[in-house]
Amino acid sequence: MSIAIVLDIEGTTSPTRAVREDLYGYTRDRLPGWLAEHRQDAAAPVLAGVRELSGRPDADTGEVAEILCGWLDSDVKAAPLKTAQGMICGEGFRTGALHGEFFAEVPAVLRAWHDTGARLFVYSSGSVRNQQDWFAFARGGDLSGLIGGWFDLANAGPKREPGSYEAIAAAIGVPAAGIVFVSDHADELDAAVAAGWGVVGVTRAGEPNSPRPPHHWVGSFTEIDPAATSAARR
Repeated sequence: MSIAIVLDIEGTTSPTRAVREDLYGYTRDRLPGWLAEHRQDAAAPVLAGVRELSGRPDADTGEVAEILCGWLDSDVKAAPLKTAQGMICGEGFRTGALHGEFFAEVPAVLRAWHDTGARLFVYSSGSVRNQQDWFAFARGGDLSGLIGGWFDLANAGPKREPGSYEAIAAAIGVPAAGIVFVSDHADELDAAVAAGWGVVGVTRAGEPNSPRPPHHWVGSFTEIDPAATSAARR
């Protein structure tokens, strides 16, 4: 059975600071103008989604921008916010204003796993578009070709619910026992285990999330043995 490795991004492959300062800052600065300019096209579903989720059906674009900026500041994992962020930051990646940032050892380890036949996927609260850009415009070179599929809140579901991991397993066609999820968030690891997956927690100095039993935690991707983790679930 082939091994599938599903990767979280923020705090796992990449520094939380890079996501929250670079992407969030770029998004915050451009949200009001983008919503106003695209309210009749690309921003229309974002406006509708925010109005519904916030319970403010009559909110104008300025109010919606305020709501979205508040969600950014509170790190709310809301699908309309992630959709807007993906489209706004897409321009930044393509102009060179933004780059995907990865912990030093991660690119080489991902290439090694890929070369040995492991199938790599990404599951992040950031939109699929943002994920793809993060890997494609990685500082040091394009990593997107290593990834076989992308999952977010829209196409998989919330990251703390076992059903989301079951949906991903069905989509990639790999039995739960053959999947390893790598994340820095214990609640996400709990949900993956409940779906029958193997898991590895990543904890690094300076990152906000703390390790929690009973999961196995490492400080670097070089310490991860996907085959052993997968075998432990069979």
